[in-house]
Amino acid sequence: MANHYHRHHHRHQAFDEECDYLFKAVLIGDSGVGKSNLLSRFANDEFRLDSKPTIGVEFAYRNIKVDGKLIKAQIWDTAGQERFRAITSSYYRGALGAMLVYDITRKETYDSLSKWLRELREYGDDDMVVILVGNKSDLSDSRQVEEEEGKRLAEEEGLCFMETSALQNLNVEEAFLQMITKIHDITNQKTLEANDNIARYNVPSGKEISLADDEVTATKQPTNCCSR
Repeated sequence: MANHYHRHHHRHQAFDEECDYLFKAVLIGDSGVGKSNLLSRFANDEFRLDSKPTIGVEFAYRNIKVDGKLIKAQIWDTAGQERFRAITSSYYRGALGAMLVYDITRKETYDSLSKWLRELREYGDDDMVVILVGNKSDLSDSRQVEEEEGKRLAEEEGLCFMETSALQNLNVEEAFLQMITKIHDITNQKTLEANDNIARYNVPSGKEISLADDEVTATKQPTNCCSR
């Protein structure tokens, strides 16, 4: 049932170029809030007014440079409808980031964020980077959720926050890049800490020994991230 595809936008580095990291991130939120259009805008710079509801799971790739490192971002999109939620645990598995999307013109999509946050906490990793996105900011005349409400919820829950318009291509790139950059920072920190732990250990006599640098370089590169 899952319809797997990947796309790559050619303005960016070649699809098979050697990457330093592969990051998986997921899009979540009610049906019709614009998750698929946010993804197609980010991956392909496309927007479809007639976009159909997502069935099962789809994902797209895009390569991004952060701090001189090439990151392949693999962004997953899934149906918001309950009947497709059986895939939940596998959808979240390995995800380092999540974009939680609501529609600023439909208050009910904002009200159900607490349900999505519960799901995130249940299935996602503790240090997952979460960006709260109020989409359809171009329809401000029909606004039912004030920007301040989104900001306040994000502060309470420890999330980043941004309003976007997939239609007008406002803040879409910025929201994805903020998420990916934050994931990169956390991953880097973990790598540094792991290397520190490997480079120093105590021998029985209590003396601390530092291993030569070249013995720990293997831990700095993720294994074969692009061939998956």
